[in-house]
Amino acid sequence: MTNILLTPYDGAILGPIAKLLGVIMDAIYMLMYNVFGIENVGLSIILFTIVIYTLMLPLTYQQQKFSKLSQAMQPEIKAIQEKYKGKKDEASQMAMNNETQMIYDKYGVNPMGSCGQMLIQMPILFALYRVFYNVPAYITAVREKFVVIADEIMTYDGFADIMTKIQTDYKVTLNVKPDFVVSDTNTIDQVRNFIIDVIYKVPSVDSLVKPNADGEVYFNSLNSVAEIINSGVQDFHEFNYFLGLNISDTPWNIIQDSFASKNFLLVVAALLIPITSYLTQVISFKLMPAANNGNNDNDMMAQQMKTMNKTMPLMSLFFCFTLPVGLGIYWVASAAYRCLQQVTINKIISNMSLDDISEIESDTTIEISL
Repeated sequence: MTNILLTPYDGAILGPIAKLLGVIMDAIYMLMYNVFGIENVGLSIILFTIVIYTLMLPLTYQQQKFSKLSQAMQPEIKAIQEKYKGKKDEASQMAMNNETQMIYDKYGVNPMGSCGQMLIQMPILFALYRVFYNVPAYITAVREKFVVIADEIMTYDGFADIMTKIQTDYKVTLNVKPDFVVSDTNTIDQVRNFIIDVIYKVPSVDSLVKPNADGEVYFNSLNSVAEIINSGVQDFHEFNYFLGLNISDTPWNIIQDSFASKNFLLVVAALLIPITSYLTQVISFKLMPAANNGNNDNDMMAQQMKTMNKTMPLMSLFFCFTLPVGLGIYWVASAAYRCLQQVTINKIISNMSLDDISEIESDTTIEISL
């Protein structure tokens, strides 16, 4: 199901980004609890998405201006392309490139300007994958709830064998082979982290005290471990579930398990995550000015943008089946929020003249390609 340890991911690039996003998520989670008394990771993800995309609003605004200017540029770009059509010699190609660049300079546009938002979004998306798969490593309040269970498990006779069986049964894979025994090289914290990392990946924590497919019970219902797990089940369902879905599980796993248990309502809820993600992504791209411009067929940049506009929603549809529900919630919330932003920005830009739009400082328009 995952290969991430409880300790925060320490990759050179994504590690610091994941930790920063984790700090923001933790702050939002605690704010919701302190102000409204609500503990829910799914709602925290939605609020987190609004915060992130609000911070990215200036970049989105510049991107929309770029799209508007690109539409205005196309007749002039096409005229240059027609002028040098069929001329493949080096001198003609250089002249065409120079004249094309003059058009870009005239409008204050960089051909790579529209890539800025994507370059920023991708590391955030990959880092969020780490955070949502391993929430207890980043949200302190969530980790504390699992610490109580893990500490009690460590007092249970033969817990190491039981945890190994749970890890095998639920196919939880880690970067290193977990050792559930405290030793000279394996501290209590490491053992606790291994336990939390495994039980967080179990689709439902109360399954640890219920008979599995073979009729076996991991922790007998009469012992203290079962008592603590049972007392914490309600809390777990409150903070780690959204619309009945475990945010750390994947829609595909939920669909399979729900079909087996004939819980068809949960099947529908799981299907809504990837489907809604696809639809909101499509609408979001449709609202982008460049996506509505039908005169860009001969322009390579426009073709690349059109291809991306078609493939990105399909990618989100596919990946949302196999990635955590939490990441799907982020995709849906981000696309929906982008739609609201784009409708508002489109109205503002539609009332601006091209002269006003093109009067953009070169360091804020041309350099957004990073």
